[in-house]
Amino acid sequence: MSRAGLDKNPREVAEMFDGVAKGYDRTNSVMTLGFDRRWREWTRRALDTRPGERILDLAAGTAVSTVEFASSGAWCVAADFSLGMLRSGARREVPKVAADALHLPFADESFDAATVSFGLRNFQGTVAALSEMARVVRPGGRLVICELSKPSWKPLRELYRNVALRILPAIARPVASNPEAYAYLAESIRDWHDQRTLGELIEQAGWTDVAWMNLTGGVAAIHRATKP
Repeated sequence: MSRAGLDKNPREVAEMFDGVAKGYDRTNSVMTLGFDRRWREWTRRALDTRPGERILDLAAGTAVSTVEFASSGAWCVAADFSLGMLRSGARREVPKVAADALHLPFADESFDAATVSFGLRNFQGTVAALSEMARVVRPGGRLVICELSKPSWKPLRELYRNVALRILPAIARPVASNPEAYAYLAESIRDWHDQRTLGELIEQAGWTDVAWMNLTGGVAAIHRATKP
């Protein structure tokens, strides 16, 4: 695996996620001290799915979030470019599609909303992916992004960047199916945009009414926007 930059090699990233698919959800809970569950719940609230809506959950992984979004009665599809991830979530009874975020296999204006949880930073082109999501969402539809971000309080930001992210691979080692991959994931988090910059990229991709909310002091953040 090449070092994480903002230009990702899709094949390498897909292979990396195939390698961590086994036990991925358990590893996430261990590494985040269980905060991942709270973050998914806040994302579900922000998405505010309704019965009969069509929802695209992109970079859905094992579809753990997709199932939660579908609990409202919405029709939700889990899309991911890692076949290993989709296979690991096979027991979850939602539609699953292998998909490239930059070339989604869906018609224009197919969905009422699109969402990505902790996957946007792994796409090869952030604005291109956000634009492609805008293509498949109807006018007036919604975008919700939950992603790891930059803590707003400087002491926490320094602790997170210089301590927590450095020990992330060691924390993952006892429970992950491919611990070495978490060195890449830690670096992708460190190199990722802050909240305001991501909001500006969402606007560049054609979305409007962009707003964000910090979670856990800014360790994660939810961005919400509307397609004009």
